[in-house]
Order: sequence, then C-alpha cells, then structure tokens
Amino acid sequence: VQLVESGGGLVQPGESLRLSCLASGFPFGDFAIGWFRQAPGKQREGVSCLRNSDGTLHVADSVKGRFTISTDSAKKMVYLQMNNLKPEDTGLYYCHGCVGIRDKIHQTYGSWGQGTQVTVAS
Repeated sequence: VQLVESGGGLVQPGESLRLSCLASGFPFGDFAIGWFRQAPGKQREGVSCLRNSDGTLHVADSVKGRFTISTDSAKKMVYLQMNNLKPEDTGLYYCHGCVGIRDKIHQTYGSWGQGTQVTVAS
C-alpha cells in the first residue's frame, strides 16, 4: 500500500480545505480507511474512519459537523472535506488504514505517507 496525501495549505479560521489521498493498493472493499492528524508536540489522533463495505463511520468529537470523509474506491482516493476550520485543526494530516473502537479511531498495521500540512491562522 502506498499513501500519498495532498491538498493542505494555509487558511484563515472559518475557511475550508479539501484533502485528498491516493491509496494505491489499499483493499477498500475489506478494510476501513481514514484520516489522522498530528499537531506540533502532540500525539497523532484519528479524525475520521470509514469502512466502505458497510458504511460504518467514526468521527472524532472535535470535528463532528465540520469534517466529512468520502472515498472513491475505483480511483483509490480518500477525501476529507474540512469546513469551518479552527486554529486547533492545525497539523500534519495523514490517511491510513483505521478501525474504530469504543468511540476512538485507531491506526491499523502499515506504513505512513508523508502527510499534508494544514495550518489555520489569521
């Protein structure tokens, strides 16, 4: 599996961004894929996780109502539409295999891509 994220940038609070991830070789039909982020000095956290096979969706409380994950399995793409961005959304965003357990999103086995930087500042 090769993961290549893109779409990050510098935006002002309240603005939107759409992140993209090309997940070559990822078995969309069998496993969930999602987005994680890591802010400076903090641990990586799961943002959203979607299992295409049955539509099971997990979303972190901090982004509920603002971030929407979608996939295009034919194109091997994963997207994250981020609206009403806040300074606390700043971080390096990654796509990766995931699983939701007890309302928390965990990574699954596999290597990480380089991520795409999102900076929200006025």
